[in-house]
Amino acid sequence: MSGATSFQSVPVIDISGLRSADPADRDLVAAELGAAARDVGFFYISGTPVSDDLFDRLLQATKQFFALPLTEKMKSYIGLSNCHRGYVPVGEEGFYGDKPDVKEAFDTALDLPADDPDHLAANPMLGPNVWPDLPGFADTVTEYYQAVLGVGQDLLAAFAVALKEDPDTFTRHATKTPSQLRLIYYPHNPDAEDAQGIGAHTDYECFTLLKPTAPGLEVLNGAGEWIDVPPIPGTFVVNIGDMLELWTNGTFVATSHRVRKVKQERYSFPLFFNVDYHTVVQPLPQFVTSDDESRPALVAGEHLFAQTAQTFAYLRSRLDSGDLVLPDGSLTTGTFGQQALQSRN
Repeated sequence: MSGATSFQSVPVIDISGLRSADPADRDLVAAELGAAARDVGFFYISGTPVSDDLFDRLLQATKQFFALPLTEKMKSYIGLSNCHRGYVPVGEEGFYGDKPDVKEAFDTALDLPADDPDHLAANPMLGPNVWPDLPGFADTVTEYYQAVLGVGQDLLAAFAVALKEDPDTFTRHATKTPSQLRLIYYPHNPDAEDAQGIGAHTDYECFTLLKPTAPGLEVLNGAGEWIDVPPIPGTFVVNIGDMLELWTNGTFVATSHRVRKVKQERYSFPLFFNVDYHTVVQPLPQFVTSDDESRPALVAGEHLFAQTAQTFAYLRSRLDSGDLVLPDGSLTTGTFGQQALQSRN
């Protein structure tokens, strides 16, 4: 297993070549993505088809929602949903026993009909979205979700190519995914220097495509140093998540990251790209050797749900009361990434 190196900066990769008719262009970009995933686990991408106009419309719709009175926002409270959709108030979410995160959020995912078989089967992460009564909000958020999801499909295929696997090795498992888009708001607080915004963690899915509006994101390198990842116009920040770390048996590392609270108001838009809920993820054969202790398999959706249930207050209370039980084999939080690697060394 390679693990992320002691990097001091995060590379920028133009991925427009992934949509080229020339296979050599696609292979070149895939090789760059693979190197960044091995050596850093975090990188910027440019050259996507997601327009600035679409992002601007998403930002304005998000600002409209978070400006609503709390009583109005709580009509969409995530605890009222049976598939983890809706408004997340300040204090609802926290990692690893840390103090609650200082932020609000609105969580969406693939918007399935209420009569979808997976939803009727009580799948905890698949079902219909919850929408506030704001004209155009649902349409704008859905348009952005679908656009960024398409970029994610391109990246997932490119990672397979970078690993010398068939291009559809991963994408054949990404047809009806619980990929989540979060609209996150960090309020202005002039006294919040060095306060926590989101505690150190890895992301539970394959990778994340992030659009932030202000600084605050930091990533952990192999030397245990926190490195700033400021926003760059026209780019997404991409970080490797738990499932790609597992598929590659640690060759790609789900780099630990955190958000430090900065004074200025900040919005952040991560799309957590996942594979289908019931996908069994385990190290690919090329990463398993006779003298290597491979990691046990996980079901992608069950891992997502188990990690989510341990970080949201409304779900933790159901765990504590016995109304909710984690899937068999669920891991505790903090099992992947640099912090986990360093704790084992």
